[in-house]
Amino acid sequence: MEPVTFTTEDGIRLEGELRMPDGATRGAAVICHPHPRHGGSKDHPLLWAIRNDLAAARGLAVLAFNFRGVMGSSGTYGGGRDELRDTRAAIEAARSRCGMQDPPTIVVGWSFGASVALREALDDARVSALALVGIPVRPGDVEMPPLPDRTDLRLFARPAVLLAGEHDRYAPPEDLRAYGALFPQAEVVVVPGTDHYFWRREKEAASVIGAFADRVLNRP
Repeated sequence: MEPVTFTTEDGIRLEGELRMPDGATRGAAVICHPHPRHGGSKDHPLLWAIRNDLAAARGLAVLAFNFRGVMGSSGTYGGGRDELRDTRAAIEAARSRCGMQDPPTIVVGWSFGASVALREALDDARVSALALVGIPVRPGDVEMPPLPDRTDLRLFARPAVLLAGEHDRYAPPEDLRAYGALFPQAEVVVVPGTDHYFWRREKEAASVIGAFADRVLNRP
């Protein structure tokens, strides 16, 4: 694991950790964490499991980072909008370490991070695929910008997977399936017997995302 720092287009210095694969690098991955105002950071067992699976089993250079204002990252919380700049810079940082021209790139987001990842990917052609974990289709009283609607999503033709636990109150299965149906190319996976946090089911969730990455990034 290598500590890294990188800078956004508006001059914010972010901290992260890069995990390289043991063998040849076949692409890049970026991981976006949950809500900064509700304890979210890159340091969570679910995100560790996803990072380890994508690097060790799928051959990706994986960057997990802290959004602005979280732990050692400078700046202040940006309402879910300035965090788009953070994700944009993280994508560049991860891709630059691959030793490839235009490496295939998957962006993984959990909860608030899934909202940020999706909204960035709509306008960022470098994103080859998306994995959205517990995307807050029912955010309740948690502050964040609205998710893209049918008009926005109908033009997003890249592959996506929407993953949630059966008892996720922010992404109930029926709502998740309805939202997934708005994408031209998305699959919805509901893991039974768990909720938004996947406690003790982290590796299972990570393997779903890893298998998806293998399929859509054309593993040889």
